[in-house]
This record gives sequence, structure tokens and C-alpha cells, in this order.
Amino acid sequence: MTAALPTLTADQVQQWFATQLPTDDFVGQRVLVIVPDATRTAPLPLLFGALHERLRPVVSQLDVMVALGTHPPMSEQQICKLLGIAPEERDRLFFQTQFYNHEWDRPDRLSTLGHLTKDETSELSDGLLSLDVAVEIHSRIHDYDVLLVLGPVFPHEVVGFSGGNKYFFPGIAGPNILNFFHWLGALITNVSIIGVKDTPVRRVVDRAAAMIPVTRRAITFVVASDASLYGLHYGTPEVAWNAAADVSSQVHIRRFSKPFQQVLSCAPPMYDDLWVAGKCMYKMEPVVADGGELIIYAPHVTEISVTHGKLIEQVGYHVRDYFTQQWDKFKDVPWGVLAHSTHVRGSGTYENGVEHPRVQVTLASQIPPEICAKINLGYRDPDTIDIESFANREDEGILLVRKAGEYLYRLDESITR
Repeated sequence: MTAALPTLTADQVQQWFATQLPTDDFVGQRVLVIVPDATRTAPLPLLFGALHERLRPVVSQLDVMVALGTHPPMSEQQICKLLGIAPEERDRLFFQTQFYNHEWDRPDRLSTLGHLTKDETSELSDGLLSLDVAVEIHSRIHDYDVLLVLGPVFPHEVVGFSGGNKYFFPGIAGPNILNFFHWLGALITNVSIIGVKDTPVRRVVDRAAAMIPVTRRAITFVVASDASLYGLHYGTPEVAWNAAADVSSQVHIRRFSKPFQQVLSCAPPMYDDLWVAGKCMYKMEPVVADGGELIIYAPHVTEISVTHGKLIEQVGYHVRDYFTQQWDKFKDVPWGVLAHSTHVRGSGTYENGVEHPRVQVTLASQIPPEICAKINLGYRDPDTIDIESFANREDEGILLVRKAGEYLYRLDESITR
């Protein structure tokens, strides 16, 4: 489906910024550009360079914040590399630009914008959850006149499609709202929500973003795994995201006529722990047959999660009902951790004290077999896996995905298991 959609050359990108990004929206303004971290494919050096060239002459301030969510912070050197800024350029062209990481776990860096009431959360979640939720965001937003998102849109396991206001929540949000809507997504399940535009979680994110007392704008884009761009969109986060999500649904969703008994899902180097390499399961789960096996092949991964590893070791990976039917036991665990657990483990049942996952999830990484057993995942030594032995075997029910995590694999809508 992507063949019919044109991609943009570097010259066309420069032309787009020169003609489609209205400087009138930014003249004299203090602008905070919010970008993804290195766990997303994005040609940020090209895009940020064009953005900086366009806006720096007219704004009073142009700074950058990395929308980490709960991911580990980046050094200034890493941020410069992400944005394509050479060391000599940092001191010459970008000396006025400040770089910030989001600090989700520092209460002194968070500002409470208000609360979503029990009635609101019940309405937004279609009755799945009803509680009062504090809407917290990084306090630095109050130092700016415009918050400008610069980020891609992909199918997403929690919200349906990433991007837009998701760069505020959870990108630069506090833990309360983050945990709330991640668990809401888990209750709905990954398979039901991923690749769907209008979801209860998206409604929560948009409602929270409407509480931000600073002008919000976004430049959204759709990018292939080789960093080819399928269009750029500017406007409010809602408008720009809506346009990009329509393109993403054409570019990033691949359909198959039958499920696969075994999938080798290869994690790219940018997924440096299982917390993000779990995307190799999220995007593939819909095409794994009942009783089949999905192998997350990540020989470079050495730990479960830099941020949440200890908690995940305690809890393990389980299907949703394992938690909901033992809620008193797990309700005090951060709900974002529980959501991640269910997304990696996939769908299944928990009946009479016995868990029945729909598929086997096997981890082939540097995480040792005893830890895999402890967290309820299968184990394979990555050195024993010959990637090429999985290639070109789709007719046998075996699928190889060489760069997993960004393209969503689904069965034809007419196919049912």
C-alpha cells in the first residue's frame, strides 16, 4: 500500500518548512520544541535543522525537550547526535538553545494542571475506570509561549496511534495520568486498540492536553523504517495528528491472510531494553496463531528495564486477567508497569488459578534463562538462532520480521481465528 504514496526528498522537506510552516505563529515567541528520544525512527537531523533555520530568526527563544515518558535521560551529547548537531555547531549555531530531558520522577519538576474527575474518567473510558486523576506535566512549559511537537506517528499499543498530544501525555507528564491511561489501554487490550484512531485512551490524552495553558502546535510526520518520509503536517496537535494517523494507517499496517505458528521478531539496536523491545510483540501479536510462538530476538539487550526492571522482576509478565482477578494483590503496583506486563505477554485467560496465555513469548537476549523463567517468558540462546533459516517460509507458517516494532501486522479483516 505504501508504493502509491510519494515520499519527500531532503529538498522537498526544506521547501515544506519554508512555505508551510507559518512564521507568524512564532514571531517574538518563546518556543519549546518537544521531540522523541532515540527509540523512534525519525530523520530528526533533517527536520530539526530545517525547523531551526526557519524559526530561529523570528523567535525570542528556541529550546528543546526530549519527551522521555519514563525512559532514561539522555546526555547533551546524545541529544545533539539525535538532532544532528555537531560539536562545533553546538557552540556556534545552537549556543542559545537549551536542551532538557523530561523528569517524570521529580515532583519538584511537575506542575498540576488540574484533575480529571471520576465522572470524566468514567465517560472517557466507557465505564472501565472511574477515579479522580491528577493531570501533571513538566513545569518548564510555563516558561514558554508555544509548545511545538516535532514527532512521528506510528500504530501504538496503548493509545491506538502515537504522536500528537501523546508527546505531552505521557511524553512530558507526571506518573498519575501516565499510569491511569496505560492501564486503561491494557484493560482494552493491545490487539483491540493498536492501529485504531478513536480510542478511549486517545480521548483521555486529548482531554488532558486541553488543560495545558500554553499554545500547542505540532509538526507530525509518517516515516518508514528506512527513514523515508511520507508527508509532513502542521497545525494544532489534534489536526496534525489526525492527518498523519490517516497516512500511518496506509504505511504502517501490513495484512496477511492467515496467522503464523512461529514469528521471529528482530529488535533493532534502538530498543536497548525489554521495556522498549516489547514493541516486537505488540506489533506482531495479531498475526500469531493460537498456541504459536513469538520470539523477541534481541541479542544486544542485557536488561529488562533501566527504569522499572526491579518491579517487573517482582511481578513478571502475565495476561490481563491474571491481574484483574487478583486485584487486591497488584493494585498498588504502578499501573504502567502492569500494562507493560500484559502487553508483552499478550492475550489469554486466568481461570481457577491457572494462567493460559494465547501464545508463547520467547526472549532471545542476554537476559539469562533463570530470569526469563522468573518473569514468565520463554528463553532461547540468541547464538543458536540463524536468522536466515526463518526467511521465506511464510507458506510454512513461519514469519521473519527483520526490523520489528514500528509496523503493525494484522490479519485480513475477513479472517477470524
